[in-house]
Amino acid sequence: MSAEFATPSANALPLHVLSEAALEGWLADQPGAVQAWVKASGFSGGLGQALVVPGEEGTPALALVGYGTEAARRRGRFHLAAAAAKLPAGDYRIESGLPEDQAANEALGWLLAGYRFDRYRDQTPLAARLVAPEGIDAAQITALATGEMLTRDLINTPASDMGPPDLEAAARKLAEQHGAKIEVTTGDALLENNLPMIHTVGRAADRAPRLIDMAWGDKGPKLTLVGKGVCFDTGGLNLKPGASM
Repeated sequence: MSAEFATPSANALPLHVLSEAALEGWLADQPGAVQAWVKASGFSGGLGQALVVPGEEGTPALALVGYGTEAARRRGRFHLAAAAAKLPAGDYRIESGLPEDQAANEALGWLLAGYRFDRYRDQTPLAARLVAPEGIDAAQITALATGEMLTRDLINTPASDMGPPDLEAAARKLAEQHGAKIEVTTGDALLENNLPMIHTVGRAADRAPRLIDMAWGDKGPKLTLVGKGVCFDTGGLNLKPGASM
């Protein structure tokens, strides 16, 4: 699946981020009905809390999420994500309370919280979607979340459907999407290119081992990332003695 923010819309529900210390002051400025609803619901601004407040006609008018205490926030990350999972499906926009220096981090956490492994599903459950907070690089955050979700999809796919050819197909698709160069060395061609260890470990499987080489970006100083890319396969050969495992 891919990550995306909700499109800005007047229909997006205002979302107030309230720490435990800020709750009392915020409530003091609200109508009596809102004060009564929040107090009756037991909302205290604790981390992970979420509450939808109805308007005069009974339909949702705004939503609250707890931001806890500074001490509690230091013990974790992505604090809005836990609350997002408790909100009903729909679009939300940050109205107040989110520190500017935490907006990008919390927006990333919200997107990641919306991940669902849907490869074998015809329908994906609806979720609470966030309008990108002002001041963040929405494109960068979306790219980070999409990359994380792709990685999760590859990991969550059963080994029967994610062998070396399937990993190659995923890499080729990624290269095509982003204009990267890709070369794949497969089977006995590994020996011809002086890559005997990859060949030796994977040659007993019915799906040939391979080396995937992707290159992207402008000319200049190079950064090389090397991943193991292991696809589970009981046909692999163990080259290490037991004491070295």
